[in-house]
Amino acid sequence: MNQDQNSRVRREERKKKTRRIAVCAMLIAVGVVAIVLGSLLDVLDLCTAAFTALLCVVVMIEYGKLYPWGVYLATALLSLMLAPQKGAAMVYAAFGYYPILKAYIERLPRVAEKVVKGALFLTLELILITLTDLITGADELMPWYYYAVLYVMGFATLWLYDVLISRLVSRYLAQWRERVKKLF
Repeated sequence: MNQDQNSRVRREERKKKTRRIAVCAMLIAVGVVAIVLGSLLDVLDLCTAAFTALLCVVVMIEYGKLYPWGVYLATALLSLMLAPQKGAAMVYAAFGYYPILKAYIERLPRVAEKVVKGALFLTLELILITLTDLITGADELMPWYYYAVLYVMGFATLWLYDVLISRLVSRYLAQWRERVKKLF
């Protein structure tokens, strides 16, 4: 390869990196706007946190392992700083990395995968509920069965979210990927 070809290859690599960073920045902006809007409407806070976490899946599929972590961290930090009500931002900060982590967990043997997911779900729920109780002081007001119901509902919701992610990834790869690639 001569020097002209080397410089052309370097320019193409820089252009590709620049495009990836720009796309990630746009997805961060979309995620932050979604979480801010979700925090304004209390009904949508969990939905916007779940939607925003799915943006990381697209980045992981298209750009590899490092970029989605950057998108997650930047979106979480900006959302925590900018959202008027912090509920949606806290949920995203606590659970938003799960779609990224899911790709790694699903490489484990089937039984180990289920055990790790279950332990992760329970740990995340424990942390989020404990932090919420510490901030609001609700632990003194609620009976013990409230927490049992809360854990069961949260666990079921996370399992359903896991199934949703799997199905959306399959649909994305089969039907939407070519359309999305044209945008990137």
